[in-house]
Amino acid sequence: MSLDKATVAKVANLARIRVEEKDLDSLANELNAILGWVEQLGEVDTENVAPMTSVADMQHRWRADEITDGGYQQDVIANAPSDEEGFFAVPKVIE
Repeated sequence: MSLDKATVAKVANLARIRVEEKDLDSLANELNAILGWVEQLGEVDTENVAPMTSVADMQHRWRADEITDGGYQQDVIANAPSDEEGFFAVPKVIE
């Protein structure tokens, strides 16, 4: 695929990027080089390559999905200025 000046100008307009007329040729050359590299990637045989999320082989440690209260209610309540029956106590607000 090859981009000409008109196509580069149209893409710049769609992207709301101001490109001077004198810069269109060099920008077209740069974009064509990038597209050439992308085409080269398409030539790589990836048929027997397993998909991966990391370059290092890792196994995730799974834990049981259990609902808990965290087990540290007293530690949290200790930071409260006032508490009642294990809950934060706040002044009543009536407007």
